[in-house]
Amino acid sequence: MLNPLTYLRVPFRAPSFLNMSQWNEGYISDIGYTYGYYAELNQLRAKLSFINSGLTCPEITNACELGFGQGVSTNIHSSASNVSWFGTDFNPSQASFAQELARMSGSGAQLFDDAFSKFCSRELPDFDYIGLHGIWSWISDENREIIVDFIQRKLKVGGVLYISYNTLPGWSAFAPIRHLMTQHAQIEGADGAGIVSRINGAIDFTDKLLAVNPAYARANPQTTDRFEKLKGHNRQYLAHEYFNADWEPMHFSEMSKWLSGAKLSFACSANLIDSVEAVNLTKEQVAFLKGITDVNFRETVRDFMVNQQFRKDYWVKGPRKINPIHQAAALRGIRLLLTSQADGVALKVNTLSGEASLSEAVYKPLIDLMSDHKVRFVAQLEEHLVKQGLTWPQIIQAVVVMVSLGHLAIAQDEGIASKRLKSTQALNTHLMELARSSGDIAYLASPVTGGGHAVPRFQQIFLLARQQGHKTPAQWAEFAWMWLKAQGQMLLKDGQPLKTEEENLAELKAQAIDFEAKHLPILKALHIA
Repeated sequence: MLNPLTYLRVPFRAPSFLNMSQWNEGYISDIGYTYGYYAELNQLRAKLSFINSGLTCPEITNACELGFGQGVSTNIHSSASNVSWFGTDFNPSQASFAQELARMSGSGAQLFDDAFSKFCSRELPDFDYIGLHGIWSWISDENREIIVDFIQRKLKVGGVLYISYNTLPGWSAFAPIRHLMTQHAQIEGADGAGIVSRINGAIDFTDKLLAVNPAYARANPQTTDRFEKLKGHNRQYLAHEYFNADWEPMHFSEMSKWLSGAKLSFACSANLIDSVEAVNLTKEQVAFLKGITDVNFRETVRDFMVNQQFRKDYWVKGPRKINPIHQAAALRGIRLLLTSQADGVALKVNTLSGEASLSEAVYKPLIDLMSDHKVRFVAQLEEHLVKQGLTWPQIIQAVVVMVSLGHLAIAQDEGIASKRLKSTQALNTHLMELARSSGDIAYLASPVTGGGHAVPRFQQIFLLARQQGHKTPAQWAEFAWMWLKAQGQMLLKDGQPLKTEEENLAELKAQAIDFEAKHLPILKALHIA
């Protein structure tokens, strides 16, 4: 396909330290990608987004993730659902780790270390769902053309694409800062220094530059605040986010031009909260956008309204609308459970437009009803909540917001959940064993939701202790301390290390007691514990 018009391209010769070998094509490979989990890749999340937008969503049986990083999302979804997952990540270290997770779970996920050009020429099934998280903005146009061709050939009619990418205009002001840092890393970085050293040097230089108050910073004051936040990120994230040879944020309209070659149409945002206009836009902005009939142009204009920096979207090969009657029936058939503590759900939401308050009269009855962490159909919520004066639109909006914020999760069919219990238990046991030495992976797989749930390191170790027959919080704490002590690790409290064994055990016991009271009931409901 022809290259679409680019609205912002920073002329940039790849730094020598980025071109470490031909196979990585300028993408950072000497430091591993982070171990994140991305709920937008969960097929059930996609289904709710489509139905809420009035669109049909296909039954997903075959799925593919291009550029899966460490493979955490792919393996969680493969172990926890009845979907057959395929994928590739060109970094062999990351692919090896992802393959290890697949072997331990026995999920059958087919994961490779191919470059896109090789993977996309393999004999593969046609897919109902293809996902790319955090890849598109950091690859070359040549690789984008390969991906679009792959989507055109291998995504079924009616199939869904999930894609996330850096967006304009939100990156317009900060793009020169990114360029400055990569230039420093190339020109001023010490020969032979690793990427972390070069990143730290570039950050230190930029910090000193902004301290002398250059005219650019005065004209773009928000860049200083954004840079301050950047300094606090871990260097793994910064290496992959800012220091690759290829990096190009795009307007939505440009993305549309790329994907039109694969016959794709924009379906809806994968960020569910975007569909709730009341917490994202003013009444005047909503009215202005309604006056724009072209869907793609409206999305481009909306990005200007909120100064969008990062988009997460679903696209579809052949959109089909569903009528309101069938839409309501489909929504009523969705099953949900509360995955947060009821008293810990803050009735506030942060959006790109700022913080918004949620109506206690609407949200508290919903949270109270779901506080036992049992699975309920939306139809059951409706039956209960209409008696308390809530309307159907209020109920659906509250559900969408609570799912978007991670307080409610969509539950899959009980039969599927039962069949996936063995593979999720196997994967989770392996992840919990890894947690003995590292807090890299802070998620476990739930057969109830078909996806991941946040479980930090010490809670994973408590679960492992419980699985091995230790019954009390005190025993869980002693089990955790055994592993920490063996590695010379200490806990931090209020930013300070706890120095004695007694202090560490006391803190671990307090955390274990809190875990038993507040978090274990939720993990039992999710069939993680």
